[in-house]
Amino acid sequence: MLNGLRRIRVGEVELCLRDRGSGHVVVLLHGTTANLGVWDAVVDRLGDGVRTIAVDQRGHGRSSKPASGYGAAEYCGDVTALIEALGCGPVVLAGHSLGARNSVVVGARRPDLVTGVVAVDYTPFVEPEVLDELGTRVRGGDRTFASAGEIEEYLRARYPLMPADAVRRRTAYGYVLEGEAYRPLADPGAMAGTVEGLRADFDGAARDIGVPVTLVRGEHSRIVSERAFAATGELRPDFRAVTVPGADHYVPEEAPDTVADEIARMLKQVG
Repeated sequence: MLNGLRRIRVGEVELCLRDRGSGHVVVLLHGTTANLGVWDAVVDRLGDGVRTIAVDQRGHGRSSKPASGYGAAEYCGDVTALIEALGCGPVVLAGHSLGARNSVVVGARRPDLVTGVVAVDYTPFVEPEVLDELGTRVRGGDRTFASAGEIEEYLRARYPLMPADAVRRRTAYGYVLEGEAYRPLADPGAMAGTVEGLRADFDGAARDIGVPVTLVRGEHSRIVSERAFAATGELRPDFRAVTVPGADHYVPEEAPDTVADEIARMLKQVG
């Protein structure tokens, strides 16, 4: 499951990534506390005719974890530097949650490197109380576990709509055995800084972005309310807006067919 990972240095950090396939390039950015493994089912559905570059963002997974630098500027600087270092632009950016924010911001700032964005379950106008709750959940995940089975039990309770194979991937990718206990690879200080960074809304980037954007929301999302989704649609009525029935926030893992279809649609749209 962890085969094919490699690291590349971009500026102050070393990023872990998995680079698969050939053809049009899609860079895949995960959400807070997650890692590149959350995209595996989407990558499988896109197939080898698309080059997918799934990345552990700073502070997450097997990438560097600096003591600070978890705002949009740092995250998006990493993405820009990675595309330039690999010489793979212009690309389609597909991001979930934190990765959706980063995708829209990079698309707004560097249209020379980005042809389109698929932003999954994160938009401007997310309410402060939603981020308060997210911060509480993130802090609750900073704990150790006695076994992989205990991790899976915890994840099943935390993500009740997530398929069993996705829970297994989160366990395999997201935790490491240290001594006699497993701990999450996501750095707790980095996660706290990331949630604080999300409080700076990015409606300016959403207003200014000139490349095509698709917004995807899970019907039962606890992060993107119907109000926030509608407000983003009012800001940019030209964005394609898709609601996934029966899904909550974790759409790439709960509905990978839909996410892969929307990425494929974007690839076709931008040629």
